[in-house]
Amino acid sequence: MAEATPPRFALAGVMGWPIAHSRSPMLHNYWMREHALNGVYVPLAIKPEGLAAALRALPPLGFSGCNLTLPHKQKAMSIVDTVDDVAKRIGAISCVTVRADGSLAGTNNDCYGFIQNLKQEHPYWRANAGPAVVLGAGGGARAVCYALMREGATEIRVVNRSHERAQQLAAEFGGPLQAMRWEQRHDALDGAAMAVNTTSQGMAGQSALDIRLDALPRTALVADIIYTPLETPFLAAARQRGNATSNGLGMLLHQGRPAWKLWFGIEPAVTPELRDEIERSCRK
Repeated sequence: MAEATPPRFALAGVMGWPIAHSRSPMLHNYWMREHALNGVYVPLAIKPEGLAAALRALPPLGFSGCNLTLPHKQKAMSIVDTVDDVAKRIGAISCVTVRADGSLAGTNNDCYGFIQNLKQEHPYWRANAGPAVVLGAGGGARAVCYALMREGATEIRVVNRSHERAQQLAAEFGGPLQAMRWEQRHDALDGAAMAVNTTSQGMAGQSALDIRLDALPRTALVADIIYTPLETPFLAAARQRGNATSNGLGMLLHQGRPAWKLWFGIEPAVTPELRDEIERSCRK
């Protein structure tokens, strides 16, 4: 009689350096319990020079895939076997899937996470309601700009300390993007319907984002892709003057859904209970 094949152990993780701050393990292990999967999602502290070896170790170790966070999202593009069109356009990978033949496929779910969170928290938000100001020009900014373009934004003002990087992003994406100098950041908010911080300014351990909100209409939605802390000084200032706000936690939660679809064939839900549990951990 043939020996029975043991049930597959569901194994995934997140690679970053550092990684201790990540709430991804809490999120994905919550879903593991909710869907009664025999498995675990683990944090993987991988130095940049070890990324290629770590990614290539996923198939023999039995991983279904992994998420990538700083500083690995761009370097991974030259390591995986295939990169889909979304990740190519954004220029970064946030999710790796181990296919049946052991090859590695890369995609980017950050744009999905950003938009789905806005739609859940602010159902009446529309990308074409007016100009959007994106602060920063790194991987987060690229995902946000791509997402806004797909949703129909007609004007996106990219403001970055390095004007050259902002120009490069605007030239590459084209369409509604226009680069503005960092010295113009306060005035860039004039008439905007949305402002998004994609820089690390305001994150725990970092200095606050240096920007005045005087010119920003109080009807504008203000977002930050940071979730530690849940309310950055940028968001606190916006809330105090009456703007609707959105932090980066929902982006993290929602980007995990398509990853699970790829890894385990399950599309989990982002529920109030899940959000509450992760929020409590961020406040500790």
